[in-house]
Amino acid sequence: MLLLIPGPVQTRPETRAAMAADIAPWDHDFRPVYSGIRERVRDLAGGDEGVHATLPLQGCGHFIMEATLRSFIPAGGKVLIPLNGSYAERAARLAREAGRQVVALRGPDTRPVTPVEVAAALAADPGISHVAMIHNETGSGIVNDPAAIGPVVRAAGRRLILDSVSGFGALPFSLADHPECDAVVFTSGKCLEGMPGIGFAVARIDRVEAAAGNAGSWAFDLADVYRHALRAGWGSFRFTPPVQALAAFAVALDLHAAEGGQPARLARYTENMRVLYEGVQALGLTPYLEARHQGPVIVTVHQPADAGFELQRFVDALKARGVLISNFHNTKAPTFRVGCIGAVTPEDMRRAVRAMGEALDALGVRRREAA
Repeated sequence: MLLLIPGPVQTRPETRAAMAADIAPWDHDFRPVYSGIRERVRDLAGGDEGVHATLPLQGCGHFIMEATLRSFIPAGGKVLIPLNGSYAERAARLAREAGRQVVALRGPDTRPVTPVEVAAALAADPGISHVAMIHNETGSGIVNDPAAIGPVVRAAGRRLILDSVSGFGALPFSLADHPECDAVVFTSGKCLEGMPGIGFAVARIDRVEAAAGNAGSWAFDLADVYRHALRAGWGSFRFTPPVQALAAFAVALDLHAAEGGQPARLARYTENMRVLYEGVQALGLTPYLEARHQGPVIVTVHQPADAGFELQRFVDALKARGVLISNFHNTKAPTFRVGCIGAVTPEDMRRAVRAMGEALDALGVRRREAA
């Protein structure tokens, strides 16, 4: 089966094979594996030893994002969130339910937020301490660019939290270029092509130390994750980790480096996206985003206007042809989405386009323009 969802992604056999062993996470033979992962992840984020620390947490991207919001923004504090997609809406809910004040910067889910919009929102409310921005909106495929937004946040004397859950490892970002960034947040099971189960925040140590007491949660307190590492060592988890996923992640990091790191992975995903974007157009379908706003992680496509189209039937017809995509959408208009990330190639994307054409034909879908 060709898995084309935005995560968990299709993985390499070597990565899956690393899950086969039973491992004791506190065994002295495993501690160097885990501490090595922390160092390698920090380096991938452009962090510096002694300035930045890798703070892992068991669970999905929402877990590490909530922990980061709780840890760096005091209870009752204000955070500006550009709301141009479903994952930004989720971040806003996480912040609100953690007792933080969300200042919503609303925009369409078809283009990135602009520096002018962020600057104006920050100028209008000096009480805002942080901007929490989604790097890649997995619902639509747009990319909010930290290279454009970060300098605006820095000039305003505010702080940035970057949710790069579905972009890190492929989209360019370096903490060395962003002193305004408290933390960049991501997971094991997206562009780094590991197994799901671990979230990471790579954060400034001085900001972590200043965050003590903010979280209001033991499980979601990144300052406590840091204190535990100082006390028990960088190879120690606070609570039982998904240790097999960690072992697989170490292999995934090896494969990421062997491919050529972030630039090479971005190049492959970008070509995957190009093949898919042009392929659906050739089928008479309409991409959700203009080409200039289309990111490399996922291509979202308007559902056809034909009365014979129904998303689950289309997904089932694709699955029967060996291609699996998401069976839901979270854009404002009805769409379907196809992932370009994971251990997949441009030839895989050509195969997927052929399968889409066959599935549409089998369903009798003739009117393929946007509904």
